Amino acid sequence: MKTKSKTIYKRPTQKSKFVNLLTTVDHKKIGIMYLYTGFTFFLVGGLEALLIRLHLAQAESTLLSAAEYNSLFTVHGFTMVFLFFMAVNSGFGNYLIPIMIGARDVAFPRMNALSYWIYFFGALFIHSTLFIGTTAPPVGGYLSEESNLFSNAVAGGWFLYQPNAGIQFSPGTATDIGVIGIIFLGVASLISAINLTVTTFNFRAKGLTFMKLPVYVWMTQVVSFLLIFSLPFITIALFSVVFDRQFGGNFYNVAMGGDPIFWQHLFWLFGHPEVYILILPVFGIMSEIIPVFSRKPIFGYATLVFAGFAIGFIGFGVWAHHMFSSSIQPLAQAGFGAATMIIAIPTGIKIFNWIATMWFGKRNLNVAMLFSIAFLINFVIGGVSGVLHAVVPSDWQQTDTYFVIGHFHYVLVGGGLFGIFAGIYYWFPHVFGKKLNETIGKVHFWILFLGLHLTFLPQHWLGLQGMVRRTWWYDEGMNIEFWNLISSIGAVTILVGVLVFIFNWIFSKRKGEAAEFDPWDGRTLEWSTPLPPPEYNFYDIPKVKTRDDFWHRKYAVDEDNRSVSKGKHDEIKKYTLATTLMDNSHIHLPSNSLFPFITGFGLPFLGWSLIFRGTFMSFVLLSIGILSLLIGIFGWILEPEHE
Repeated sequence: MKTKSKTIYKRPTQKSKFVNLLTTVDHKKIGIMYLYTGFTFFLVGGLEALLIRLHLAQAESTLLSAAEYNSLFTVHGFTMVFLFFMAVNSGFGNYLIPIMIGARDVAFPRMNALSYWIYFFGALFIHSTLFIGTTAPPVGGYLSEESNLFSNAVAGGWFLYQPNAGIQFSPGTATDIGVIGIIFLGVASLISAINLTVTTFNFRAKGLTFMKLPVYVWMTQVVSFLLIFSLPFITIALFSVVFDRQFGGNFYNVAMGGDPIFWQHLFWLFGHPEVYILILPVFGIMSEIIPVFSRKPIFGYATLVFAGFAIGFIGFGVWAHHMFSSSIQPLAQAGFGAATMIIAIPTGIKIFNWIATMWFGKRNLNVAMLFSIAFLINFVIGGVSGVLHAVVPSDWQQTDTYFVIGHFHYVLVGGGLFGIFAGIYYWFPHVFGKKLNETIGKVHFWILFLGLHLTFLPQHWLGLQGMVRRTWWYDEGMNIEFWNLISSIGAVTILVGVLVFIFNWIFSKRKGEAAEFDPWDGRTLEWSTPLPPPEYNFYDIPKVKTRDDFWHRKYAVDEDNRSVSKGKHDEIKKYTLATTLMDNSHIHLPSNSLFPFITGFGLPFLGWSLIFRGTFMSFVLLSIGILSLLIGIFGWILEPEHE
């Protein structure tokens, strides 16, 4: 793509890696930064969960106090849902979507960088509750214990139910920090969703019509729409909590006519689509990996795509199944129960499509494929236990028990995490030019698979035996110690599996097998680039003629769409690698900028100024925040085009 400007330039590269990190607007680097940051918080959230399980490994445990326990499971929920899953999915989307659609960058590169930095500083802001958060429980309450790192953190549950997370029962600054931090993360997600939507609609390669798009791009597009339409609900809810806590509002104060159930409606109007926001990108990952390692095109492409949209649409109509034990009317309970059953249909369509793709395929059971197959097994278990909640009397028995904990974690850990690991093993060569070690990877897979079932399968039985979720203490006579011990052993097993993966990552990056061009014999456009790809992605913007265009450039197919002979693979490889040595001065890319970083840097100070409202410290923090925003925004506006 040639520019009309007489000044023709490439994106300049900073000499300092640190400066380049702060100023980059390259979608691939931002995607990698999302992945690294997200996995850092995965380790943080995992260690928080491990402490919880170690505490519950035996009856009448004193490892954690009640205050520490409440804070740990709350911060764990924040970390895993908002800081790990959403960040990693953003990382995959930022890295892959432009390359998959034949583009050189996203539509708004600097806004893309701003989205990352708002997420990064928002995540730090939320975890500042561990150090500057305060709680002041009622005198005589069981939370009034000696202060420490965890007992002063936000402790109202990641869903912040009112009035439990209100000023009466959760006084102090900790909850305020958590609420404001989630608002920041919502801004980051909204920017990213709009950016990826505009990119997909406007930056597709010539000939790449919507019904030729990779399924991963489709699923990410559904997620973008879910974010755009669901984030206003949670934003309204969070701002109302801020007004209640900071300015004496009465949105949820029953004594003044407020309604705590109103919070549940607003939260779950976001919270249930959020489940699909977390899992639909993984559906897309499965839809790219399974065809490649089954040596077959995806079965039922159109139904797979429309099933994704059906999940997104129906997902807005099932939120109240989280509220069957509240005061909603029986007619509403019946309607939401039916909707919960109906949403299983498009989900089942996807599962059968993936199975049909593998059926009679030439399956390559490498690590990425093993994680994909395990994803199907785990997700079906989690999905079936979820459908049980559509039956209202059954839900009444299971709600607020460990049965729900087991179900939820089978979906997000057994489904989401396993899908993410599948994607990492699949696209690792594309990012780093090396393959993750397959032998170590299989050790990682089997340990993690064992740990998952040891941890979360017993939790279903614990729930049916009556163990209530958020349980801090249980007596020996309750006969639940054995399965709690097994669950805790499983958590340690998961830790071992993650440590094996970290070792594999470090070992493979340093001494791993170099990945040749198109190492998996891929089907989609990202595999038509050198590994790792150049900054501009494509020397020549691709011209797409058919779905799975890169595959059809390499292979001739018979009437059943099965490959029968190798085509021009060697010629494609030779030309693609040669482009890295060609003159690319005609390629126009936006230059790096420090101003997205400066703009994002100011937001936490604005949040802290509200936390310490009425003090001199608040004035100092507010001044830093406003100054940072002014420098960032006006510097961004006035920055020369070719800076």
